[in-house]
Amino acid sequence: MSLDKLSLEEWIQSANEKSVSFADFCVDFQSQQMGVTAEEVITRMEAILSVMAESISAGLKGPRSKGGLVGGDALKLQQYTQSQKKTIMGSFLSKAVAYSLAVGEANAAMGRVVAAPTAGSSGVIPAVLFTLKEEFGLSQPELAKGLIVAGAIGMVIASRASLAGAAGGCQAECGSAGAMAAGAMVSLLGGTPTQAGHAVAITLKNMLGLVCDPVAGLVEVPCVKRNAGAVGQAIVAAGMALAGIESVIPVDEVIDAMESVGQSMHCSLKETAQGGLAVTPTGLALSEKIFGDTK
Repeated sequence: MSLDKLSLEEWIQSANEKSVSFADFCVDFQSQQMGVTAEEVITRMEAILSVMAESISAGLKGPRSKGGLVGGDALKLQQYTQSQKKTIMGSFLSKAVAYSLAVGEANAAMGRVVAAPTAGSSGVIPAVLFTLKEEFGLSQPELAKGLIVAGAIGMVIASRASLAGAAGGCQAECGSAGAMAAGAMVSLLGGTPTQAGHAVAITLKNMLGLVCDPVAGLVEVPCVKRNAGAVGQAIVAAGMALAGIESVIPVDEVIDAMESVGQSMHCSLKETAQGGLAVTPTGLALSEKIFGDTK
């Protein structure tokens, strides 16, 4: 299958013309591309979901990262939320943020994660899917469909822009993960294919220009907390799209704009640890503490 300029708008139009949900359209598309039954596609996704669940569980145990910069925040947030009658984030967002931190911390501690679409952004989609499962009573096969929707959106972004921080900044990693999660969320909650597209567009617009500036070159700071931020953006975008709010700029054009912005970024802001937070006084001091004076 060629990845030359896939179009999410064309897929949405096809789903609308066939009067099927975007999830069913994506399942059928993947089934045809892979040469397997729809049931087999679902089964494969369920296996991936099990790894995601394990990474959430591992992260909630509070592991410390190899670089020592992150660890324990997911557990801290979970315990705080459970101890309060009411929190400013509410139960859904609090749980999703805790889960995203958990996966990010598990990854930083060298745990097993699913690159969704990258290891550095691996907390976003699991956080959204498993929070949906618990808060809305969704089944594992339904989550599998959501994962397929997210993957389809990621395919389009990969073909029109990039999923790599080294190529497009963190907008390409956490931004894409948030967009993928938003589209999946809308689809799983009964939104139309068109609404799913608007959710993707709104998320990417809100994260356009996000740089990749890992302190000490490690996928720890600010990466883990950026996963949490992307979860928040995805939930906001999905909520607006489900309410009927539309993106003025069509989704394919938003993705193309993200590619253009990524190309315009200086290399210091694309995973090189030579700009942004990585070169703050504290960032440089942490790098020297971990690796010594590398000058």
